[in-house]
Amino acid sequence: MLYAIIAEDRADSLESRLAARPAHLERLQALQGEARLILAGPCPAIDAPDPGPAGFSGSIIIAEFASLSAARAWAEADPYVAAGVYQQVTVKPFKKVLPA
Repeated sequence: MLYAIIAEDRADSLESRLAARPAHLERLQALQGEARLILAGPCPAIDAPDPGPAGFSGSIIIAEFASLSAARAWAEADPYVAAGVYQQVTVKPFKKVLPA
């Protein structure tokens, strides 16, 4: 089943985010290699593709996991969590409707 992982960044976490980014991307690339990743990306803190020093307000990941508990465990092990980038992470079941 698909799950949405919705994370909110802590204030002033850009430096920590940039430091942990390679390890974060490595985990996402592993999901992609297993054909389980639907989409992933950050949410800019301002209305711009490159927010510069404003940084990001969070991230969204939609991926396939065996269960809600497996999705939560994967999210809790994210390098951004370990680096203190995220202040809150929500994991919910997700039903893809479009595009078909």
